[in-house]
Amino acid sequence: MMNFLVKTIANAGALAVAVWLLDKITLTGDSTGKEIGTLLIVALLFGLVNFLVKPVVKLLSLPLLILTLGLFTLVVNALMLLLTSWLADKLHLSFHVEGFWTAVVGGLIISVVSWALHIVLPDGD
Repeated sequence: MMNFLVKTIANAGALAVAVWLLDKITLTGDSTGKEIGTLLIVALLFGLVNFLVKPVVKLLSLPLLILTLGLFTLVVNALMLLLTSWLADKLHLSFHVEGFWTAVVGGLIISVVSWALHIVLPDGD
């Protein structure tokens, strides 16, 4: 349970950094509390997408991953971020990623920040 909480907080922090750095990734709310709540829900959604969908997409794209020496992972991460944005829209959450290239850069930012936060935060093992 602690590991799940740490991963969710790391995802929320990484998403917050991406929202802060990129103008085309938006998170809106009436108040700071609503924005934080939306950010946590989107982080849970992003974690769920990465847990359920990403392994299937990586398996299906294995030849491209091998051919590009892993660089296709950037595209997979971008697609997971776009899927999260689409699901957030369907759930009426105020999180939106505008465009594929924004998703690529956002996915890269989220990966780096999430990795750094996983190093800093305890993992509960």
